[in-house]
Amino acid sequence: MSPPTAVRPGATIPLPVADGWEDVREGLAGAGPKRLPARLFYDELGSILFEAITRLPEYGLARADERILRRQVGAIAALVPAPVIVAELGSGSGRKSRCLLEALAARAPVTYAPIDVSAEALARCAAGMAGLPRLTVEPFQADFLAGLREMIRRGRDGRPLLVLFLGSTIGNFERPADTAFLRSLRRLLGPGDRLLLGTDLVQSPERLLAAYDDALGVTAAFNLNLLVRLNRELGADFDTAAFRHLAVWNRERQRIEMHLVARRAQRVTLRRLGIQVSFAEGERLWTESSNKYAPGEPARMAQRAGFEPAAQWIDEEWPCAETLLVAR
Repeated sequence: MSPPTAVRPGATIPLPVADGWEDVREGLAGAGPKRLPARLFYDELGSILFEAITRLPEYGLARADERILRRQVGAIAALVPAPVIVAELGSGSGRKSRCLLEALAARAPVTYAPIDVSAEALARCAAGMAGLPRLTVEPFQADFLAGLREMIRRGRDGRPLLVLFLGSTIGNFERPADTAFLRSLRRLLGPGDRLLLGTDLVQSPERLLAAYDDALGVTAAFNLNLLVRLNRELGADFDTAAFRHLAVWNRERQRIEMHLVARRAQRVTLRRLGIQVSFAEGERLWTESSNKYAPGEPARMAQRAGFEPAAQWIDEEWPCAETLLVAR
């Protein structure tokens, strides 16, 4: 009988205040349209709300991601050497990656390092992997690159690395910052390490808009929870009822943008940052961009960052691609 899943504590890497909040100060009080970093979505409540979003009928991306992994798990596993360490950036609950981890662990023991800023998500991830034989889970509470860097620092014992970056999270980076992120990721990897990159593809704007503005209002609550978090962690006095959720399709940039729109003129104090911010009626607070890609774009972007494409799989029901890349 194979030993059950082992869970070892990873590294908790809290973000320093200077690094964690200066982008908020700049986004709210700097020049240009007001904006907040999308990383702030994923506190305890935000992680739960996002998990609910992935189960909504309108949000087909999460199911497409899972379908590709389930249907192509054998083909993906065959292109990954064994034994292997698997690091998942922004793992959330780890639900999508479970089938791949199971297939890889059937060949040789696997160390799985879920990396997420949410302690709640990591706890659910570790619990969800319980029962998988020959799997060791080492969670890291940190942002993507800090968590991966710490995992690598702890030693790989000569094993190759497979990095999972699913759910089209890469689309949250502004172009060309998406390529710059892949380049930073490549610098941490060794030749022959793999990256499985998920990207949402361009399709009907109407269908995409419905996915980011669902009928139940879960995405709206997810968006507004940003203000709840700032109230709690920065001593802000946002009135959540004074803002409404808005999703728009930017045709020129080929992306969905999420905003919070001020219902009335108001002034907000963020005591911990020592600033006050004024909003005009109808003014937008930009909270997320979600780029959509052409099928060949992920490979071209990755090649510029130092990877070579090995394979790509596209879901037929919801245009979404998983591209397997090898570090040069």
